[in-house]
Amino acid sequence: MTTGGLRPAIFLDRDGTLIREIDYLADPDRVELLPGAIEGLQALRDAGYALVLVTNQSGVARGFLTLDILDAIHDRLAELLANAGLVLDGIEFCPHHPTVGTKPFRRPCGCRKPLAGMVLSAATRLDLDLPRSWMIGDALRDLEAGTAAGMPSILVRTGKGRASEARAPEGTHVVDGLQEAAALILAK
Repeated sequence: MTTGGLRPAIFLDRDGTLIREIDYLADPDRVELLPGAIEGLQALRDAGYALVLVTNQSGVARGFLTLDILDAIHDRLAELLANAGLVLDGIEFCPHHPTVGTKPFRRPCGCRKPLAGMVLSAATRLDLDLPRSWMIGDALRDLEAGTAAGMPSILVRTGKGRASEARAPEGTHVVDGLQEAAALILAK
């Protein structure tokens, strides 16, 4: 699947897409992979896609968790994935919020979805081919970040997805979860 040194990637939202949705998750012991996540990721990895997590984490700005706790959450996620033989190629997160929280995290930024900053950063750092990549998420802001980066997107009904589905742009790919998203991508 790789050509010219650039790999296609799957950009994944975290909460409600890859792991169970918990508002402002601040405890690594509560990280729980969603049903079908391992199978979907494995199928995409086997097809040659890089796997990159892109997640808004305004809980840092809001004071609900620290960067150290966020790192511990991502370490726990990596451990769960490693137990299934999977590794993420990258984790990008935005700890900012434009109007809420404390400095230095209370500020407008280009990384917060629906903007594409995290995607573009990972694409540069990991030599990724955005036109052959996909965004998967459970919120409209995920789809908008994918569009801003020039990628097709898939809305999963897990997490906030079912509530977002009615407001999704016409023609949006909507599936039940990550395993179904992988099947849709691999069928293209």
